[in-house]
Parts: sequence; structure tokens; C-alpha cells
Amino acid sequence: MKILDLYILKKLLKAFFFVVILLVLVVVVINITERNDKFIENQLGFIEIAKYYLNYAPYIANMITPITVFIATVFITSQMAGHTEIIAMLSSGVSFTRLMIPYLIGSMIIAAISFGLGGWVIPNSNKHRIAFEVQYFKKPFYYAERDIHIKVGPNTYLYMENYNNNSDVGYKFTLETIEGTKVLQKLTAQRIEWQEEHQKWRLKRWNLHEFEGFQEKFTHGDDMDTTLRIQPRDFTSNYMLFEALTMDELDEKIEELKLRGADDIDIYKIEKYIRYMSPFTVIILTFIGLIVSARKARGGAGFQIALGFLIAFIFIVFFIFARRIAETGSVNQILAVWIPNIVFSMVGFLLYKTVPR
Repeated sequence: MKILDLYILKKLLKAFFFVVILLVLVVVVINITERNDKFIENQLGFIEIAKYYLNYAPYIANMITPITVFIATVFITSQMAGHTEIIAMLSSGVSFTRLMIPYLIGSMIIAAISFGLGGWVIPNSNKHRIAFEVQYFKKPFYYAERDIHIKVGPNTYLYMENYNNNSDVGYKFTLETIEGTKVLQKLTAQRIEWQEEHQKWRLKRWNLHEFEGFQEKFTHGDDMDTTLRIQPRDFTSNYMLFEALTMDELDEKIEELKLRGADDIDIYKIEKYIRYMSPFTVIILTFIGLIVSARKARGGAGFQIALGFLIAFIFIVFFIFARRIAETGSVNQILAVWIPNIVFSMVGFLLYKTVPR
């Protein structure tokens, strides 16, 4: 790596981390102001609040990474253009394509860090952040679904009339094993209770019917402990759960929901696609930031920085729009999630064609 590459790379990384810290501080201050009443109402101390924001800050930082790297690129490049450094580099025989290399290296470093943090580190901190928000900012959660049907195995189906998530008790329980059109086994109970110490379910007043051909075996009892492919967490609030799952946990959750034939699987799949898409967004926006700010503008760096913010705002609108399309299912989800990257890649290519070599 040449001196010029190191010079640009250092400026880009320094500017990126400066912008991230600055924006995160602004967001945190605004958030504290908005939630101050809740902190007072719940009599939360400084340590509890500080722990929450130590988990909140990385979440915000990673979420705004594509935009902050774009703003940082515009900032340092417009500065160099304003000081005629870009012109000097091009005049010395460095092509614009060659000038893009340190930006590519910098954006790839940031993208890799963002992907690693967003895939494994930040979801674990989000577990604490979301638990805090559910406890102090949200109303108490009550599981209100009735006539609950869950597929818990390839041929096994569970039914409950209703479930109380405060006492972890389900009522009018049925578990059926069906092969084709034949019922092989049917287990019923008046209610099931979660036994935390044994990590098992206790069936109360149960009946078991087993069918083999024309033969039927019937057994019953008052209490029976058993394991099921459900746990009390399946009946708790799913508020922002997809943000609290690592990539491995996200894959496990998707497979579990597929097995159960659940309706809310799309939100987890979209989250997975977005995590893979975001690193490429960082690289694309870095190049667009370089292209729009490489020329020396008459209005100075201020105009180019303002233009950078405008493009960043347009990208956010595109991203929100694309996520909504993916959630509706009217377009292939992977394609919908990638719409902002596809559109801005085309914009970047057209802008690149206008740059003097």
C-alpha cells in the first residue's frame, strides 16, 4: 500500500468514527430527553440507565453505518477537492480509478466490521436492550390468542384452547400424531403447567389414545411430566425479537417456524437478507460519496456535504420503501431488499461516467 493510499484510508476511517460517535451522541441525548419521564416513573438509577445506553449505542451505530460512511466520504473528499489535493493527484498521473482503491479498502474494512458486529455481537447486546424496553417502556404483555394450533413435528400437531403467560399454564391441551389420514396417537389433558426446575411440562388429568390398525389402547392419569417442542418463551412478547437473534439463532428460528408452518416467518427472513445486504450498501455509498464530492465546487465543501445529506435521505426512503415491499410479499423478498443497492449501483455507475479521467 502506497503513502497516498494510507493517507486517504486514515482520513476516511478517522472521519467515519468521528461521524459515528457524533451522531450516536446526538441520538442518545434525544432519546434520553424523550424517555426521561419513564426513567423517573420507574425510579431507575444512573447505573441501570447507563447499562441500557451501553447496549443502545452500538445498535444505533451499526444501524446508521452505511449513511455515516457515506457522509464521512463526502466530508473528507470535498475537503481534499477544496484544497486542490484531488486535482494534484490526478495531475500527477494517478487515474480516478486508482484513486478509488483506498476508498474500496476502507469501505470493505468498515463493511466487514459492521457485518461481524451486526451478525453476532450486537444481537446479544440487543437481548438486554429489548428486555429493558419491554420491562420499562411497554405495557405488560398478555398472550391473548385462542384456539392455538402449532406443528411441533413432521407428523405431530399441538392444540390448546388458550394459554396464560403469567402462570405458564395452558388449557384444553391436545397432542396428535397423524400419518397420512390416520391418527396414530392422541394425548389430551385438561391443562399443562411448566415446571421450571425440571424444564418439563406437567400434564393434569391426561388421557392417551394409541391406535394400531383396529386396536385401541387407552391409558389415563392425574399427573405426567413430559417434554414438548414448545417452551414458555414461545408465548412471550415477540417485540423486536428478530433484532436480538445472532445469525446462527436467526437460521434456527427460521427453520423452527418453517417446521411449525408459522405465519410470522417473513420478518426473520427479511432481517437475515438485510444483514447480508448492508455490507454491500457501505461499499456502494462510499463510491457514490467519492464521485459526487471529488470535483472542486464553486460553492465550496458546504454544497457537496449538503448534497451528500440529500442523497443519504433519499437512500433511507428507498430502504424503508423496499422493506415494506418485502414484508407485503408482493415481490420476491431478496429482490425487494436489494432494490436500494441495485438502484444506487446504477446511479453510481452513471455518475462515474461523468467523472473526468
